Amino acid sequence: MNQYVITAYDYTDTEALQRRIDVRPHHLDKVKELKENGNFIAGGAILNADGKMIGSVMMVQFESDEALEAWKNNDPYVLQKVWETIDVKPFKQAVV
Repeated sequence: MNQYVITAYDYTDTEALQRRIDVRPHHLDKVKELKENGNFIAGGAILNADGKMIGSVMMVQFESDEALEAWKNNDPYVLQKVWETIDVKPFKQAVV
């Protein structure tokens, strides 16, 4: 199983935060599926100095890079233009 850390930053237009809030339940449903399937390690929102959500960090694991890409490209935050930039790096969980 390959592990990855994903750092994603939201769009910064005036509707960005509301778009995130609107799409969040759908994104979290997908995260629950990841957890049920053993793909989700940890994750949460990145906050700005005012405590508002501006991005996400996720640690996930998949059998292949292709499986990761298939999930990522179908996540509601990608499809509904919440995440503007997404950085994916290999990751190795130190303590289970």
